[in-house]
Amino acid sequence: MAGAAAPVLELRGVCKTFGGAHALTGVDFTLSAGEVHAVVGMNGAGKSTLVETMCGAIVPDEGAVHIAGRRHAALTPRRAHASGVSIVHQKRSLVPGLTIAENLLLGRLPTRFGAVSWGEARREAARALGELGIGIGVERVAATLGPAEQTLVEIAREVHRGRRILILDEPTASLGAADALRIHRLVRALRSRGTGVVYISHDLDEVLDLADRITVLRDGKRIVTVPAADVDLHELVRAMAGGDRLRKKVDDEARVAGGPVLELKGLTAGRLQAFDLEVRAGEITAVLGPSGDGQAELFPLLSGLRRAEAGRVRIAGRDVPSGSVGAALAAGMRCVTGDRLGRGLVPGLSVDENLDLVRRGLRRPWLVRWSRMRGHARAARDRYGITAIHADPPVAELSGGNQQKVLLAAWLDTAVTACLLEEPTGGVDVASKADVQRLVRWLAGRGAAVLLASSDVDEVVALADRVVVVRNGRTVADRPIARVTRDELVALIAGGRTTP
Repeated sequence: MAGAAAPVLELRGVCKTFGGAHALTGVDFTLSAGEVHAVVGMNGAGKSTLVETMCGAIVPDEGAVHIAGRRHAALTPRRAHASGVSIVHQKRSLVPGLTIAENLLLGRLPTRFGAVSWGEARREAARALGELGIGIGVERVAATLGPAEQTLVEIAREVHRGRRILILDEPTASLGAADALRIHRLVRALRSRGTGVVYISHDLDEVLDLADRITVLRDGKRIVTVPAADVDLHELVRAMAGGDRLRKKVDDEARVAGGPVLELKGLTAGRLQAFDLEVRAGEITAVLGPSGDGQAELFPLLSGLRRAEAGRVRIAGRDVPSGSVGAALAAGMRCVTGDRLGRGLVPGLSVDENLDLVRRGLRRPWLVRWSRMRGHARAARDRYGITAIHADPPVAELSGGNQQKVLLAAWLDTAVTACLLEEPTGGVDVASKADVQRLVRWLAGRGAAVLLASSDVDEVVALADRVVVVRNGRTVADRPIARVTRDELVALIAGGRTTP
């Protein structure tokens, strides 16, 4: 790692707001050549905004980015690339139908007499992989690669294009231990070649093993930057969490949980492995894990969009066939997506039409009775606190908080036996977040079994009676929320271990 050398990447006093919310506030950051500088923080801490600022996708409101000593007040992705900065996202971006050689040299294939020289392309691609110790055949098609191999090829592509500053965003998030080690070896090889690496990860054990320095973000602010050798897991957890014991608001009327309503036995699909869970009537149970981990599999499985590889789902004592949306709805299961405009609402339809979508789907009428629809919609607006400037605007014109209330009203203002809520307070303002939380408690108070799938500790603390922590698709803890500390919860998510 470079000691007194000038930083190859520097952010000075960077601030960024979105709709009045402070995503970054006065953040400073430096990266040296041959250094692995990790950035850690809880969900919503500002990590994504920080790295998007580094690569030019976001222009800060204040402050500037310096690359190799040159100030960029309005960095763009093209300028960042030209200056040697690149980001490799968790979501892979190789072209599936092309070979490794074609992906590595895309847009830069060597030619002779106006035609592609495929022999030279294969030799050049093989050299690029070999220099980094990556043993993958360059004639293989990208679609045949595993997740780790795809990440290795993407990193090699950016290095071959001359990028000297690499931002790796959760490169091992969906990988097993053996595949993660392959990524770790490559990161160390890049460091020895003088490449500066900004490493984003939720796995604190991994961070402590790989990084030279660690920056902790919390609520959009840089809390500390420290050499990795000078900090341990417990200190990192405390810096990220900013508190000790979890504080949960007490409901006005205490809820008493009834018998089991939603039962998952050995449920397996994707990252979720042999998952068992029981949610009782009137209980709010949270499944908490790193973004994109096992809790993300629950929505397609419980909604019937995806068939489970193994296991079963029971609602109110009856088995629900896997992979059937109709069977899930008939059993009283309501699944509310975290992607409200992409998968939950129809942006171009009005508020009233969106409020009637689920009800109409359950009834399957031939005709739309507009007066009846508007009557139901008025009642739902009142119950769920939905406000709009115009009488019945397209739902896309509402604020994020009101869109979320429309989504909840559409799905939950029906006969609900059990429900799954994906990140129900994501992307809403503080006032709307409080309204949504009251709605969720009200739903549980009516006797529904409420399952909350989340990557947000604060959301879980505010809503849950019980928390199940998943990591790498498996349960690592199952606790009443009143019996867990913030340090323990964050450590469990980040890969540490606590006593039962």
